[in-house]
Amino acid sequence: MARSRLLVSSVALAGVAALTLAGCSSETSSDEDDTAAAPMEGGDLALTIGTALPQTGDLAFLGPPEEAGVAYAQSLINEYTEETGLDLEIVWGDSGDLSNRAFETEIPRLLGEDVSAIVGAASSGVSLQFIDEVVGAGVIQFSPANTSDAFTTYEDDGLYFRTAPSDVLQGEVLGNFIAEEGHQTLGMIVLNDAYGTGLANYITEAFEAAGGEVVAAPTFNPGDTTFTSQVSEVLAEDPDAIVVLTFDQAKTIVPNLVDEGVAAEQMYFVDGNLADYSADFPEGTLEGAKGTYPGPTPEQVQAWVDDLNVFVEEDGRDALTDYTYGPESYDAVNLLALAALQAQSTDGAAIAAELQEISGGSGEGETCTTFADCADIILGGGTADYDGISSPVTFDDVGDPTEGIINIYEYGADNTYAAYTG
Repeated sequence: MARSRLLVSSVALAGVAALTLAGCSSETSSDEDDTAAAPMEGGDLALTIGTALPQTGDLAFLGPPEEAGVAYAQSLINEYTEETGLDLEIVWGDSGDLSNRAFETEIPRLLGEDVSAIVGAASSGVSLQFIDEVVGAGVIQFSPANTSDAFTTYEDDGLYFRTAPSDVLQGEVLGNFIAEEGHQTLGMIVLNDAYGTGLANYITEAFEAAGGEVVAAPTFNPGDTTFTSQVSEVLAEDPDAIVVLTFDQAKTIVPNLVDEGVAAEQMYFVDGNLADYSADFPEGTLEGAKGTYPGPTPEQVQAWVDDLNVFVEEDGRDALTDYTYGPESYDAVNLLALAALQAQSTDGAAIAAELQEISGGSGEGETCTTFADCADIILGGGTADYDGISSPVTFDDVGDPTEGIINIYEYGADNTYAAYTG
């Protein structure tokens, strides 16, 4: 199907762009009559969800907030087991990356645990390595962080969902923002996988539509450790700005750029490498560099972050220093549990069939923002519309969220980032 039209509802220079994909969702069929639905009596539902999140590899910095989001959602869901009859078990697993390929042993192990869904991976390229294996087993794959547009049209038997918006959105915001900063020429150093090349295309479209020119965009392959040729190719074109479109390869690329005289204010990052570099670079290295990632800032969901931090401490986990994709992971688990409750089933296909309606994608339903409140609506015979911490979510009929937030961040002298204020 055709991708729905992008609507930008705020200017990137304001520091946050809230974006909506216009209606591509289909109405979920229902019996519409004047008779109120009968209350549901919750049965015994032993729901098992696996995780394939990055405990190792080049996105390992995303693992702690994502796993914390999953665990926090599980704790709240299981506080309500007596009322719902649903008990949630999590089987933890490591996605690894395209170099160590931990997923090759972890995914079969998770499927062997009779999971209904697997939350992960964070990397689009990694998810594409095992999506056929997961959906072929009749299990839902639900990523909190995949942004490649490849998933929008992927043949997934209706079993793939994500809470992170597609790179159509992030590319639009970042490309326009770089142009709005006054840059006329742009170079990019691009990871050669579904995430990197897809996002590069959307940045290019937006930047050139705004009157700029992308003058160089060399790629490198996963597992590469030297990037001097890519840096040289970009700098030979003398661009006004450079997008570092990588994962943790940025730790090597940034010093190369700095050594060649590139100022931090010329550098732009994306969600794959927008990280805390305070322990990696000398003070001031990144001061003035900017970047984007999907989802709310911690300040925009401060009450949730505060509660998450309390849970993390009580659960004996290391304190979080980054919250990237934590809200999306939390929302993924809540949506899966609510869909299982509505379906009164732990079958993957049965749960998947309810996810669009539970998210509000059918256009019907009573808005609710916690598992408990949504469960009460379902058990009362109503239709719940879960609005998440990361966004209202609202799935279209291919499992993509139709609403999302892309925030812009700026690095300070300590090489950590905060919300950009203009």
